[in-house]
Amino acid sequence: MNVPTNLKYSDTDEWILLEGKVATIGISDYAQSQLSDIVYVEFKVDVGENIKINSACVTLESVKAAADVNSPLSGKVLGVNEDLPQSMEMINSDPYKAWMVKIELTSPAELDSLMDAAAYQAYCAERSH
Repeated sequence: MNVPTNLKYSDTDEWILLEGKVATIGISDYAQSQLSDIVYVEFKVDVGENIKINSACVTLESVKAAADVNSPLSGKVLGVNEDLPQSMEMINSDPYKAWMVKIELTSPAELDSLMDAAAYQAYCAERSH
C-alpha cells in the first residue's frame, strides 16, 4: 500500500496535501483498492461554494460499490478536477495524482483531526484483520 509521507489522511480514507491555507483532497490508495475499478465520478460541489467538514464533495462509483468522498476539512471550494470524469482510470492507477477538490481552509483547527502517514498505515492495518 502506497502512503506518501508528505500528506495527511482522514479516517474516511481521503488524503490531504496542504499548501499554506489550500488543501488538495483525493482518495488514498487503500480506499481505491477497496473500491476497485472506478467507473463514474460526480462532483457534489461547485467552485465558490463553502463546504463543511465531513460533507460529501464527490461521489465515486466502481464495479463494486458507490462511495462518497467527504471533505475532511471545512473551506471554500477553489477548484474541482474537471479531467476526472473523462479519465477515471487516473484514480485507479495513481490516486495521489488524481486529486478531486481544492479548498481554502476556513477552520485550520480541524487539521488536528487528521493523521500522518505512519498513523494512517497503522489505521489501515487494523481494518485489514
